[in-house]
Amino acid sequence: MRIRIPADGDEEALVDLQAWLADDPGSAQIRVTAVGGHGGPTMNALEAVDVILGNAVDIAAFALAYVTWRSVRRDETPARSADEGSGGHRLVHGNVSVDIGHLSPEELAGLLRRLEDTPAAGADE
Repeated sequence: MRIRIPADGDEEALVDLQAWLADDPGSAQIRVTAVGGHGGPTMNALEAVDVILGNAVDIAAFALAYVTWRSVRRDETPARSADEGSGGHRLVHGNVSVDIGHLSPEELAGLLRRLEDTPAAGADE
């Protein structure tokens, strides 16, 4: 299953998330690919990361790593307002877009398992 996490204007968050997932022992095997701009003023900007989850172990590992990253990032940047640093808080799968910035690891894993059973329009995973 392929999910996308958009930058939503916060490229730094995605760079940080991608590094976190690569360094985390539980999620290091998960394929995470940067998605860059395709022309225009954001040509070189990181627009999103695609995450490929192949099985239930990947889903659980990603959910735990993501929620831990979000918690650490929030603790490290307390001066941010509610509107700042919003990148990495939304998940897109096909036509479904969900705010995941408040979910527990269990809630996120449950959401991902439900999405896994939902075909994504145009997805090849």
